[in-house]
Amino acid sequence: MGTITALTAQVKNPDRVSVFVDGAFACGLALDVAAGLRVGQTISAADLAALEQREEVHQARERAVALLARRPRSANEIARQLRRHQHTDDIIQQVLDDLTAAGLLDDSAFAAYWVEQRDTFRPRSRLALRQELSQKGLDREVVSEALEGLDEIDAARRVARKQAGRWRALPEEEWRAKMTRYLLRHGYPYDVVGEVVAEIWPEIKPDDET
Repeated sequence: MGTITALTAQVKNPDRVSVFVDGAFACGLALDVAAGLRVGQTISAADLAALEQREEVHQARERAVALLARRPRSANEIARQLRRHQHTDDIIQQVLDDLTAAGLLDDSAFAAYWVEQRDTFRPRSRLALRQELSQKGLDREVVSEALEGLDEIDAARRVARKQAGRWRALPEEEWRAKMTRYLLRHGYPYDVVGEVVAEIWPEIKPDDET
């Protein structure tokens, strides 16, 4: 057992407190974690260990919240980032559970967001999006649900229109072959590619074509 002899704000980070027990530095804690401690309080080694555990959870949660502030992320993405900071699996799971309960972490909402952003700014095929979301560690069911409303033909149409003008001078047969290969490489299925290529060519053929 020991006695807390001082609680001092850290010079470099006033949001943290240095805890001294029996005149010696014991640990550094975030203000939220140190709340309730007082000078003169008796504290055991087990108490200090529990505080340090709470401090690690706090640090992991702060890192996760900072990541989520930049953009929505999947639970798997958050877990990978926290592992890079050497947080244990138990700590990571506790943080994931806390964030999920607080409504800050939702894989279904993240998947829907990802598909919407891609479709708005960088259209992708259903196959490409499925691969991207799978790399984010999302379950198949979550991915499938997010892709249900995707208009793949419209996405392919926008991709083709963006590329079509670059090959405007090509003969029709060569243009069609080139566009077909381009869309197939981007993961669009044959039926979608055929429909889009047939639709886009009349829009961009040279004026001297009849």
